[in-house]
Amino acid sequence: MTKICIIGGGSYTWGPTFMRDIFATPELAGSTLVLQDIVQERVDLVYALGQKMIQDFNLNFRLEKTLSLEDALQGVDFIILTITTGRLESMRPDLEIPAKYGIKQSVGDTTGPGGLARALRNIPVVAEIGRKVMDICPNALFLNYTNPMTVLTRTLAMQGVKVVGLCHEWIGVREHLATLFGTKPENIAAKIAGVNHLIWVTDLYADEKRAFDELSAVTDKILSGEIKVDEGDTSVFADHAKVKSTLFHLYGALPAAGDRHIAEFFPHFINESTEWGKTYDLILTNVEDRYAMEAEAKGLIESALRGDVPLASFMQDVSTEAANKIIRAVTVGETYIGIMNLPNVGQVFNLSRNAVVETYGTIDATGAHATTYGNVPAGVQNVLQKHISNQELTVQAALTGDRNLALQILLNDPLSSRLTIVQANQMLDEMLEANKQCLPQFFKQ
Repeated sequence: MTKICIIGGGSYTWGPTFMRDIFATPELAGSTLVLQDIVQERVDLVYALGQKMIQDFNLNFRLEKTLSLEDALQGVDFIILTITTGRLESMRPDLEIPAKYGIKQSVGDTTGPGGLARALRNIPVVAEIGRKVMDICPNALFLNYTNPMTVLTRTLAMQGVKVVGLCHEWIGVREHLATLFGTKPENIAAKIAGVNHLIWVTDLYADEKRAFDELSAVTDKILSGEIKVDEGDTSVFADHAKVKSTLFHLYGALPAAGDRHIAEFFPHFINESTEWGKTYDLILTNVEDRYAMEAEAKGLIESALRGDVPLASFMQDVSTEAANKIIRAVTVGETYIGIMNLPNVGQVFNLSRNAVVETYGTIDATGAHATTYGNVPAGVQNVLQKHISNQELTVQAALTGDRNLALQILLNDPLSSRLTIVQANQMLDEMLEANKQCLPQFFKQ
């Protein structure tokens, strides 16, 4: 039967979500799900919740837990990756050190100085995971959910891992578009290409009718306040679409991720002139926000285990994530169609070959296959290629511990390029020192 491994299975948010989604997929009944983590108490808690799910709802699944990656990978058909090297506290210097230099970030996990630091921490760890996958289960399909999505997917692909990067940003934007055009998300079709957290819609259909030409009027109304997106959402994840709308009028293409992610790829949106993003209704996430979300997720698990919160509604609320749908399709011999991150083998003509790009694609028993997109518009290409070059260099810097290369990346980054070389050098020193435990490659004698 099918065997699925979740690396980082002790995640209080992703662990329960993936378990529930897999358990809710009838075609996967009889499968074994392995939760692997490096922290015993975390994996124990998520495992206990999973066992309660299985017992309370009489599910035909086998659930295992382990701290050993080698044991977890034995005989595995599918791998889901969701990790944070250094855990939440490692993100504090990612945000607070750049802020001292006038660089504030809304997320700090993909690009900018925070994205670089996170990449430098995660890439060597993911590279080691990739080596073990190639030794133990080279035919397994690897589903990467960990950020920075692009560079980690690239790292695994370079090793020969059958990897696809998966992100839910387009799913959220598609839901907003469906609301704006008065239809269901599944009735929205788009032509999309870019890199993770900066993909661009260059054609759009709603209910099989072309809707792209209507975006100009829609984005005008969003910017004027006539249309309010996510009006009732007061969380840090609210996406009011003002960044997207501004960029649509500039480039003639619509970015298709949350504004909080998109804004970090440009120097224009989070600075003193915009009151650090308030002009665009951006909320900057800090580490305390993340701790609060983690505490809430942990509390819900503990409440469910005590019986204070019924599990029935949670079990019925299957997420829009793609993992269970992909595993199901491959297992039963069908084809999954969706947005995915894959090496560019020609699907986007005018972006770097082999760099990881995000487009629509298909997944079946033979693996993941990108759908041909063509050329992105010239202005969009100009934006994307700069970030792609930085992403390729980031993989090199992380694997080699090349400090000078890391400095070059910072100076080429839109958020950090406002610094002098001396300032960037000093900021890099501070960030590397703050991450010293996770970055031994930069401190070799």
